[in-house]
Amino acid sequence: MLFTVPANETQRLAAVRELNILDSTPDIAYDEIGELAAQICHCPVAYISFMDDDRLWLKSKYGLPPDLNQCPREIAFCATTICGAVMVMAPDLREDSRFNQIPFVTGEPHFQFYCGLPLVTEAGYALGTLCVLDFEPRQLTFEQSESLRRLTRQVVTQLELRRKLIEFDQTIKELDQARTDAATDRARTEELLNNILPVSIADELKLNGKVQPKYTAAATVMFTDFKGFTLLTERAEPVALIGLLDQYFTAFDDIVARHGLEKLKTVGDAYMAVAGVPAANRRHPIDTCLAALEMQATVARMKALREKMRLPVLEVRVGIHSGPVISGVVGKRKFTFDIWGDTVNTAALMEANGAAGRINVSGSVAGHVRTLFDLEPRGSIVAKHERAHEMFFLDRLKPEFSRDPEGRIPNDNFVRECNRLLTGFSG
Repeated sequence: MLFTVPANETQRLAAVRELNILDSTPDIAYDEIGELAAQICHCPVAYISFMDDDRLWLKSKYGLPPDLNQCPREIAFCATTICGAVMVMAPDLREDSRFNQIPFVTGEPHFQFYCGLPLVTEAGYALGTLCVLDFEPRQLTFEQSESLRRLTRQVVTQLELRRKLIEFDQTIKELDQARTDAATDRARTEELLNNILPVSIADELKLNGKVQPKYTAAATVMFTDFKGFTLLTERAEPVALIGLLDQYFTAFDDIVARHGLEKLKTVGDAYMAVAGVPAANRRHPIDTCLAALEMQATVARMKALREKMRLPVLEVRVGIHSGPVISGVVGKRKFTFDIWGDTVNTAALMEANGAAGRINVSGSVAGHVRTLFDLEPRGSIVAKHERAHEMFFLDRLKPEFSRDPEGRIPNDNFVRECNRLLTGFSG
């Protein structure tokens, strides 16, 4: 059988599906409206239906078999009703050409009366129907017809409430997603900030919007740079050069983090880190020397590998000095944590007057670590204002404090000696 469709069928179907009502669970509000319709009209059958593209689905039913939940659209009375906005009544279905060939009329259960009202939304879409049926021909009184119209409006009100609840639920989901996205963005921002600044400094910046400059009476500053880097820049491709530097600096980042140092910055092939800032501790000269030895070993391994591959090699030069510094954050758009003071200049002097593949430390560093490390005196160098600084090459851990022949990995004796030196407790 053929059936007519509303002119706005595509939009009508979209409106039905937006309600997510097809195949939904029974709802007492709809059941009671259907029962009232049957009682008011003195009809044995009533139902509330919604029209899909190929079927009529019953949301509520009164007087129909429990297992009858839907029927094909082409044999549904309501396929006609949803094509308009007014009540459709057939006092005797057998004599109505619109319905007299429908199987429910020609066969069981032999319906003979039908009255249906479309459930028209404010947007003008007939989503379904409220219907009453009888097995005998009949007419509805004016009062019954008006009551049926009022019940239809109640069904539409229920649908409008359902639509608003769906929109509200969607809004809640969007708000939850927005909160999740905001939390993710905030976590990503904090992660980036913590990658740029020490955690305590980042926390202070987030809390106060600024960082108070801080004087630290004792810290240890380390500078490194590479011998042969300037010459390499004239020969190497930019991508290869940056990739090589990234290899070294990534390794340095891991090393300084492992030993509790704070990376400050890189400038060209120079790398700068500090221990004892922003968190003060008494191990800063020792931790810096251990980090320097590991960096020296890392560069040596990479040099040996590159020599085997006949690639250009770099050798690291390290300078270390201990003394007072001032630390703080500069900039408002691009924050930078940095340190200042004569200690920084002296550490740079140690690096500049060192030697490729060696670690050059000042007399202040040597005084703190000479018990644990082997040092080679180098004499003094005069800096600005005619100040002389003693210099020493840091060779290795003393054999009694090392687990490896190269003297770079501390053993248990080292831990005990550090504890004795820093606390006076030798246990």
